[in-house]
Amino acid sequence: MASNRFYSAFDVETLAPRRASEGEYRNAFQIDRDRIIHSSAFRRLQNKTQVFLSGEYDFYRTRLTHSIEVAQIGRSICGYLQQSDLLDDGCFIDPDLVESTCLAHDLGHPPFGHTGERVLHQVMQPYGGFEGNAQTLRILTETIFSEGRDGMNPTRALLDSVLKYKTLHAETPKAKNHYLYDEQERVLDFTMGHNAFPAELIPGKVRNGFRSIECQVMDWADDTAYSINDVADGIRAGFINLQSLERWASNQTLDAISAEHVRYLCETIRKNRVDPRLNKLIGTCIRAGKLVPASNFLSPSTRRHSFALEIDPTIRAQTEVNKKIALDLVFLTPNLQQMDHKAGFILNRLFTVLQEQYIENEGKGLHLLPPEVERQITQAPDKRLRARLVCDWIANMTDSFAFRTYRRLFDAQFGSITDLV
Repeated sequence: MASNRFYSAFDVETLAPRRASEGEYRNAFQIDRDRIIHSSAFRRLQNKTQVFLSGEYDFYRTRLTHSIEVAQIGRSICGYLQQSDLLDDGCFIDPDLVESTCLAHDLGHPPFGHTGERVLHQVMQPYGGFEGNAQTLRILTETIFSEGRDGMNPTRALLDSVLKYKTLHAETPKAKNHYLYDEQERVLDFTMGHNAFPAELIPGKVRNGFRSIECQVMDWADDTAYSINDVADGIRAGFINLQSLERWASNQTLDAISAEHVRYLCETIRKNRVDPRLNKLIGTCIRAGKLVPASNFLSPSTRRHSFALEIDPTIRAQTEVNKKIALDLVFLTPNLQQMDHKAGFILNRLFTVLQEQYIENEGKGLHLLPPEVERQITQAPDKRLRARLVCDWIANMTDSFAFRTYRRLFDAQFGSITDLV
């Protein structure tokens, strides 16, 4: 990495040594990116819920299109920050690393969006819980290649960039989300360079706020994409219109910044300028951040922890208004809540039948899973690992595959012996 002084051998170290291919022309972060793009886990995002169930209409976003948009925004933020006096042409935040992080950030999300995540968290509580970010880490380090239980051997910098949360489940056992699986302590320790967290970084919200600069860029790119595009999709679907938005605003206590932003959105709808105006807002968010020096216990080891991303408070306030509008006018409507209820019911029943067959009964009886998956589960030494492998299989499902599997198991009029399972 001599061409970029921002990074050192510490940043590109991997969990196991990487074999250098003859004639390799890519740097370590480009290899990370390419391995993500060419994985089945990444392809499955094309049929996983972002706002609306995938397949509802062709032009609504899925997890895949969202991830691509986040990656574009992340690379653009890197380009914008390159103008900072703190960086130069030979010392800069690597856009390939940030792109990899953005493309990977939602790999661990199960079918049906956050509803799926909540359900799997509940049913997996006796076995160590389920969390989307932890599942992303599990995919990258253990399961991304479907031919076996193999991860992609990512760089330390990518692991640190993806890890939004650095608290183990056992440290906050009552948390509903924002934790890592206890079994991932080894990976967390490697990511931190085998440095213990200082006492002031207590488990939970405080420790989870400790992030590398690339993780901060990814998080702001993600916030930018979904806060704006969830509103855009809500407008296109008819959930957000001039009347509903004005009525919503009249029932809120909005400060001057928020009120002005709502007026801007109303004018956008009134003039039918949704795409150009909201796309312009994305550019505004890209230019809303600036680098500031930072210092913490990892700063001596890597420049990735020597900077923080400071976001213009006015622009951040606008993104928070967008999130609240999308929540109240889209996600909490009966239309989506009924679909969420159905999705939760489906995942609950799928897990229950597999729990009875494979977790508690050690796979004795019916053969409900593909042979390779079943073999791995039945060879697992304890219930906790069997449950994790069952959860992997469910979490990997696309929306349509979950619906289809449910119908095969529980709908007497659906299914054929020739169906793919």
